[in-house]
Amino acid sequence: MSQARPPELPEDDDAHSLARRYPRGLHIEPHSHTWAQVLYAVAGVMWVEVGREALVVPPQRAVWLPAGTVHSIHMMSEVEMRNIYLHKRNVQHLSKQSDVFEINGLMRELITTIAEYEHNHARDNAYMETAYKLAMLELGHAPRSSLRIPLPDASDRRLDALCRAVIDNPSIAVSFEQHAASVGASVRTLARLFTRELGIGFSEWRRQVQLAVAVSGLAEGRSVSSIARSLGYLPSSFSDMFRRELGAPPTEFDPQETLSTGREESRAPAGG
Repeated sequence: MSQARPPELPEDDDAHSLARRYPRGLHIEPHSHTWAQVLYAVAGVMWVEVGREALVVPPQRAVWLPAGTVHSIHMMSEVEMRNIYLHKRNVQHLSKQSDVFEINGLMRELITTIAEYEHNHARDNAYMETAYKLAMLELGHAPRSSLRIPLPDASDRRLDALCRAVIDNPSIAVSFEQHAASVGASVRTLARLFTRELGIGFSEWRRQVQLAVAVSGLAEGRSVSSIARSLGYLPSSFSDMFRRELGAPPTEFDPQETLSTGREESRAPAGG
């Protein structure tokens, strides 16, 4: 797996941005910044691990990372990254916890304009200051996304190995019993560990991974039938599962539009 180093940011300004292209499969190891960060890909899908959660981030979502938050990033496809970095003294109105929020048209244009303008033009301080301020205001009102995948803390090697195996291959063609045998533990033991460590059962947890992979594939333009079969489903069964979990069929997923899912009961702002 290819790897990349996180950017090194100077400390002499209130804000910075990043515009980079990363290839599929590239991995950025766990790291943190002294800056708060809006992690966003205008194209492509990222798998971001923060604490004991994995966050799947298509172009309809971005990740809010307060200063000092340790995170790692895996590129699930080729990614056009457009990040903004904000000095912690300027984001006191925003959450002190990492979060995932939906990107509307205005926020998408603000992030991409900031990143691309700053790197392709002589810096106009007044223009950039206004753009950053508007971006921070928008962040405070952005609706949150609920598609998160809990992760084990790696204290139990068997549970950690099983979860990583499912992330690599979430197909229902591989049964819980097969996964348990591969890590040398009984089904009963692993079922108990899932409930205790992750708060949900194996089937529900794997379904969350499958939805994450499905969203990634749809954002890349893969057909519903190819995604369904790669996950071990008939297309009709997969569509039923997708609709049941996310509130809309996969055929209505548009990678250029903001997601609107049935699981988003909380529309609270990201600020707080």
